[in-house]
Amino acid sequence: MNREEKTELLNFLNEIFSNSESVVITENKGLTVAEADELRNKIREAGASLRVTKNRIARLALKDTKFEALADLFKGPIAVAYAKDPIAACKACVEFAKQNEKLVIIGGALSDKVLSIDEIKALAAIPSMDELRAKLIGLLQAPASKVARVLKAYSEKEAA
Repeated sequence: MNREEKTELLNFLNEIFSNSESVVITENKGLTVAEADELRNKIREAGASLRVTKNRIARLALKDTKFEALADLFKGPIAVAYAKDPIAACKACVEFAKQNEKLVIIGGALSDKVLSIDEIKALAAIPSMDELRAKLIGLLQAPASKVARVLKAYSEKEAA
């Protein structure tokens, strides 16, 4: 990798760290190509992205971003999952790590708060925005459907 490519990667990573709401750092030692592809697909489906990068360049890219405190985690074969959605990256990484022990979650951050592994797992347990919206719509529709059933039963009783 020449100097120009390193500068492009540095700028790209800095932009990612500046625009993301959450970051999860994982160690992916021993993942096969098929497993890595499956991980990328699951993360993409969750609305997040995954990037394997050079640790030194990633540490430089973290400077002057809200994730600067994560610099010490970049040692060994590291992949960074990131998203604008605060839960997407956490949820996708935790779900994949449950199925494949080769993916180890090292740490992460939400906005400017560094997260422990337990905090990342707790975030992953929160329902997604789509799930919350569906529950809310169900709750809003429930009273109206109950009233409709009562009225229908009353009208059927009157007709009989």
